[in-house]
Amino acid sequence: MCYNISGCAVCLSGQLATSEQATGMRTLSEQKDGGMTIQQSWTDLLATATLALKAGDPVLASAIERVGPCTLVPDPNLFEALVDAIISQQISVQAADAIMARLRTLLPPGPLQAQFLSALDEQQLQAVGLSTQKIRYIRDLCAHVLSGELDLQQLPALDDEAVIRALTTVRGIGRWTAEMILIFSLGRLDVWPVDDLGLAEGLRLLYELERRPTRKELLAFGERWRPYRTLATWYIWRTRRLSMPGNRVKTRIVSL
Repeated sequence: MCYNISGCAVCLSGQLATSEQATGMRTLSEQKDGGMTIQQSWTDLLATATLALKAGDPVLASAIERVGPCTLVPDPNLFEALVDAIISQQISVQAADAIMARLRTLLPPGPLQAQFLSALDEQQLQAVGLSTQKIRYIRDLCAHVLSGELDLQQLPALDDEAVIRALTTVRGIGRWTAEMILIFSLGRLDVWPVDDLGLAEGLRLLYELERRPTRKELLAFGERWRPYRTLATWYIWRTRRLSMPGNRVKTRIVSL
């Protein structure tokens, strides 16, 4: 089963979207066995998925009641989401927020675009807080996008594993980063990012486990939530966030 967002706005290729794209209605096409395509709104899909998760798992059902309705809304700005995901690697949410905010001050208003980001020099990128390694990753991403080697406009038509294969041709983009794009930009409903530390720790807290589950254990645990593992992931992340102090405002694509 594969899910694709159609009619979504802005910047799939790191360029500005047309006004027609920007005013499109966000919908999803769900491919059923036998080739029938059913159009459902994102809100309806979330409602269906939430009901299924609640019916199948009383612990997660309790978490869903505490958290409330899922507020995940895919942002189709794939280029900015990729930059965001690279910045977010192995640093705190707060640090990623700060770096992205400083980076925006160096660029034209609106969605990030590859041609403008690639024009920034090393010193400018270091000044916003990017490491030398992440600067190399972002430059490689810009080069792939601007050369057409990575065609972001084609990603929505690919299945999940094909998206991951395409994105991981870029230096610094591994499976976790690609999975964040599947969740936060492409709106795929059955992503289970077992390499995500927040997911492992959130699962430990929610199910009162003695230790954080291993990758293998996470893979097995997630099977119960197919085909809605993305939503299960989001609720586990949000449940963990409830235990943290403060009320952070979302300012980036790849974040809660």
